[in-house]
Amino acid sequence: MSEPTNPGQAQTRIGPAVWLVLLAAGGTFALTMGARQSMGLFLSAINSSTGLGLASISLAFAFGQLWWGLTQPFAGMVADRIGPGRVLLLGVLLVATGTALIPLMHSTGGLILAIGVLSAGGAGMAGPSVLMAATTRLVPAEKRGMATGIVNAGGSFGQFVFAPIAQGITAAAGWVAGIQTLAALTLLALPAAWVLRGRGHSAGALPGTKTETTREAVRRALADRSYRLLAAGFFVCGFHVAFLATHLPGVVASCQLPPEVGAWSLAMIGLFNIVGSFGIGWAIGFQGGRWPMKRLLTAIYATRALAVLVFVLVPKSTPVMLVFAAVMGLTFLSTVPPTAGLVARFFGPAHMGTLFGLVMVTHQIGGFLGAYLGGKAFEASGNYNWMWYADIVLAIAAALLHWPIREQRPVAAAQAA
Repeated sequence: MSEPTNPGQAQTRIGPAVWLVLLAAGGTFALTMGARQSMGLFLSAINSSTGLGLASISLAFAFGQLWWGLTQPFAGMVADRIGPGRVLLLGVLLVATGTALIPLMHSTGGLILAIGVLSAGGAGMAGPSVLMAATTRLVPAEKRGMATGIVNAGGSFGQFVFAPIAQGITAAAGWVAGIQTLAALTLLALPAAWVLRGRGHSAGALPGTKTETTREAVRRALADRSYRLLAAGFFVCGFHVAFLATHLPGVVASCQLPPEVGAWSLAMIGLFNIVGSFGIGWAIGFQGGRWPMKRLLTAIYATRALAVLVFVLVPKSTPVMLVFAAVMGLTFLSTVPPTAGLVARFFGPAHMGTLFGLVMVTHQIGGFLGAYLGGKAFEASGNYNWMWYADIVLAIAAALLHWPIREQRPVAAAQAA
């Protein structure tokens, strides 16, 4: 039997321990993302229960989008220093606590606390910046594309499973029982905190070697034009994702379709996002990338623009709604693996949690505007037309923004290696 010609070939295979890491990271993302992305199903029920009005409740959801992003660079910074285990543990507990408190809140401030601070902040601590950083450090560089695709697919699977569960429990036992069930399910992610406990970036440093500080890494990233363009494009992704996650059930209702179509539309987004996440991971490739990641991002945003334009023009029906949700699902979170991959390619894995967390901040600023302006647009006009127009324009802008990104970095790649 011949030996491998490449001495490092055997070391690049993903072993059982790494598959356990991917299962833990993907499972955590499934549980936290599934709970958050299903909250839009309860928007009408919360409004009926509190009488606060759609704009006030949308503000709580929008603040949650913003806070989810703002917590991620700080969570990533702590995880970079001490390892992700304790950060994930606290995050999961906060998600469960905030979600369980939602039915007890009857004011805008109370909903902002439960949805926007506790639940969203916990999900940020157990979110992509920490999970992707942990995965990136444990997986060989040539397999990171597929690995981040697997973790990202976990979030999609959570949305696919949680939305029908929440809708079914709500139909059988009421919306309070539906929300409390989501809170309990998120606690299943607690064992993952132990699996992903890891170590900080300085744990393996050789004695006498100088490591780049977090401040130096952030300053270097912010001075990089390609990093800024990447963050600007991710702002658009956040606008799209938050608007759909928060208001798609409302869009279904405004089209006079049955409520279960809203739940199944969210589920379709989650199901097809699994396909999109695996597909984009494959496209990033194992050996240096089959296609440039910036070109993949351009194609994703262009697809969104075309899909929304067609949806605006055609008559609305249940099949149309489900097909639209499926197409949007293919692009929904498939932006995450190439975005995370570009950050790792630019700067290496040492400060990945911090630097990807900063990109997530721009994503969630867009998310704040997508969730909040969706409610304001509907209250002002009785429909979501202006939000769809904004979606199209922003998607085209994002497609163009990614084109001039400098992806090939021989010097940076050598330093990272």
